[in-house]
Amino acid sequence: MGTQLLNEQACYERLRDWIIDGTLQPNERLIELDLAARLGTGRATIRTVLARLEQEGLVVREPNRGARVRFVSHEEALEILEARTAIESLLARFAAMRAQPEDVAQMRDLLAQMRACIEQGDLVSYSALNTALHRAIAEAARHRTAARLLETLGSQSVRYQYRTILAPGRPATSLAEHAAVVDAIAAHDPDAAEQAMRAHLSGVCETLRRLKPGP
Repeated sequence: MGTQLLNEQACYERLRDWIIDGTLQPNERLIELDLAARLGTGRATIRTVLARLEQEGLVVREPNRGARVRFVSHEEALEILEARTAIESLLARFAAMRAQPEDVAQMRDLLAQMRACIEQGDLVSYSALNTALHRAIAEAARHRTAARLLETLGSQSVRYQYRTILAPGRPATSLAEHAAVVDAIAAHDPDAAEQAMRAHLSGVCETLRRLKPGP
């Protein structure tokens, strides 16, 4: 990085990634001076970025105590997944109506990579590809408001989403559910796409309900 300062957007993306992937743990304090040194930028930039992350629900800022990574409880993660079910079912419906051939080709490619990850037992990569597929469906829907809401909700629940993938038998079931969504989108069948997405996320919710609450 040298002496080059990261701009606000780059700092925002880096900090957001660190929160999502667990580099910065729930309830960990976010000290402006330390983050500025770590990212090679100024405190004013860090302050602005923390305000953006607070709006997304990823950071909590408290008077005279500074900022910390927001902790999402097991119960709240379930509520977020329930909200995502409504939003993503709508996005799947619109994707079935609006997806272009290149959109479907991208989804098929992501499914193939997900299948390979299961065969290799690489669940970390599978989880990342899972997120990428949901994002591709949202982009194919071309519904900016729903996609923006999903981006915020997905960020808050990604840690719990990964835990559900670790449940016995869940990866193969998850892959089949995703394939059903993509098949419906490719067939331009809005009803089937909406139902398949709802069934998939209901399965994720049910798996999370069975898991013991964790940190």
